Amino acid sequence: MCTGRVDLGFILRAFSNGTDGVFIGGCWPGECHYLTEGNYLALSIVHLSKKLLKQIGLNPERLRLEWVSASEGSRFAEVMNDFTRKLKELGPLGKGEGIDEKELKFKLEAVKNLVPYIKLVERERLRLPFRSEKEWNKFFTSDEVERLFQELIGDKLVISQIMALLRERPLSTGEISEVVGSSPSEVTKHLNISARQGLVRYDESQKRFALA
Repeated sequence: MCTGRVDLGFILRAFSNGTDGVFIGGCWPGECHYLTEGNYLALSIVHLSKKLLKQIGLNPERLRLEWVSASEGSRFAEVMNDFTRKLKELGPLGKGEGIDEKELKFKLEAVKNLVPYIKLVERERLRLPFRSEKEWNKFFTSDEVERLFQELIGDKLVISQIMALLRERPLSTGEISEVVGSSPSEVTKHLNISARQGLVRYDESQKRFALA
């Protein structure tokens, strides 16, 4: 299967199922067997996925993309052994980052709920006609992409996490802030916006926010 077929949803599903790491191997840039140059699309998806993992508190090194041709059996074995060693260093998914199982589940679910939107943003705003790995890496590590990510995806991901939390029970701003990893002022901003949209309400009796 061409790496261009690798979908963001596949990666998230693997982590949601408890996989400690995800490895993607593809043809070397410039050697794609298809006109689509799918390996560059895979590179874009992996860069974006790493940003999403970091946003929810998971180590981005749990996801790895390597170029390996069919004739490079020895290199493939070396890469896989190295990745396995790295995952052992990181520890089990979530536990290695200090995130408990329930919190990890809701964080990944919050990302999965945004997959259609994230894929739209990637296609419309984060996909350019670069034809070198260096250009793609430079693009995704730029301040401009970081700004776009936070503006178009980061804020929506925080809101998605807040909604997932409030489905469980009413919570205070501080309690929400502690779980999602955003400052209380940032959480308050999102709660106020969601309240104006009729999505959440403030329960005076409990001094907590709840779903409307």
